[in-house]
Amino acid sequence: MKIGVVAYQGSFEEHALSVKRVFDKIGKGEVIPVKRAKDLDVDGIIIPGGESTTIGQVALRLGLLDPLKEKISQGIPVLGTCAGAIMLSKEVTDAKVGKKSQPLIGVMDASVIRNYYGRQRESFEATVDLEEIEGGKERFVFIRAPAISKVWGKARALATLNDVIVMAQEDQILTTTFHPELSGTTSIHEYFLRMVKR
Repeated sequence: MKIGVVAYQGSFEEHALSVKRVFDKIGKGEVIPVKRAKDLDVDGIIIPGGESTTIGQVALRLGLLDPLKEKISQGIPVLGTCAGAIMLSKEVTDAKVGKKSQPLIGVMDASVIRNYYGRQRESFEATVDLEEIEGGKERFVFIRAPAISKVWGKARALATLNDVIVMAQEDQILTTTFHPELSGTTSIHEYFLRMVKR
């Protein structure tokens, strides 16, 4: 199994380490950085947190955005965390400036509000119930976190925090508004790799 992590900025190294920890449990696998379309020969893709506008602009400039969208539309499993969730959603607004124009992959029937909880200083940790993916209650980090304000079509909420969606899935697309790679647990990555193995 080969997992690609979009590696422009953000916590891509932490995602790679989390995936490697899961591979240590379930068997062999490889994690590679994805920066260009030629790097998309993988079984699953992770789009990490960071600054979604920057990730989108760099992906567009380096010719990754459209091939990535095509690959996801063809069914490759993808995990988008924080900025990755923003990139994958069809609708994006910003809590402060409203409608936001930015390059998106836009494949998931979800609406996301950027910076929902505030800016950097309003970052926090919270316990999220992962019952929908057969997990327990775990603590996760929310850094300038977005919120998933609604899902429709085939998309469904998998976890909420104070009645706000923080994790959702549509077919092979999984998104979280928190940072599972910074939590010290691999439950989200384990769930994602099970999606990849199907």
